[in-house]
Amino acid sequence: MIFVDSHCHIDGEAFDADRDEVVQRAKDAGVKAMLTVGTGNPHNDEIKKAVEVAESYENVFASVGVHPHDAKFYDDKSETHLIDLVESSKKVIAWGEIGLDFYYDNSPREIQIEVFRRQIRMAKELNLPIIIHSRDADEETTEILTKECSDKNFRGGIMHCFGGSAEMAKGLMKIGFYVSFAGNVTFKKAENLREAAKIVPLDKLLIETDCPFLTPVPFRGKRNEPSFVVHTAEFLAEFYKIPLQNLANATTQNFLKFFNLSFNESGKVILNSRIN
Repeated sequence: MIFVDSHCHIDGEAFDADRDEVVQRAKDAGVKAMLTVGTGNPHNDEIKKAVEVAESYENVFASVGVHPHDAKFYDDKSETHLIDLVESSKKVIAWGEIGLDFYYDNSPREIQIEVFRRQIRMAKELNLPIIIHSRDADEETTEILTKECSDKNFRGGIMHCFGGSAEMAKGLMKIGFYVSFAGNVTFKKAENLREAAKIVPLDKLLIETDCPFLTPVPFRGKRNEPSFVVHTAEFLAEFYKIPLQNLANATTQNFLKFFNLSFNESGKVILNSRIN
């Protein structure tokens, strides 16, 4: 059985001591591809590290972009730096995670909105899909994405670690978004996430860890890692009342199709083209 982790942070310092072992455990568990998402201040090398990690492992890919927490640091210089990362590595297959976070408000809301729009437009120029972070900003996120992404130049997007309403998921799937669930869908009190999951069809579903965060049951309290995505898959397969094989196949094929990837004869995941 083959799984993918569509959103992780194995480039982070939480994995500096044992990254090789973490990647190997993922492979041993059947996780054959991972997307590590660069975050941090765009004026230092935090985001670049995601690309370096992706370049170091066969089936690891990277996404670059500025998280809403760090939107206050986004400027022309940082944008040029991110474009250089995209153009210098075929392992960069998405722009993100970008979006709005009105829970923490680490950057002023008006700046978050401005930078969100700017990054969507840059991703479209580069023909890259986008990875979305949205917390306590369902209405604003939906409004911006509907306006900015309803045209032929939009490559598609992923609502990462989905935490919105079923109505939000329904609206965004109409304009080409996939919906990705992380380990928090397994939490006892996450009924709202499971209500949203009910309306997401298999052909729009992705799974992720968002590690080192949101460790799924039964490992809550431990550091999350890509191998644990299998437990989220098992939970969702039981929730949907389908065989695990079906869920694994669907989420893996969705990931490959969305990013225009494929397995070669030796089992290596290759990028066919940045253009679908």
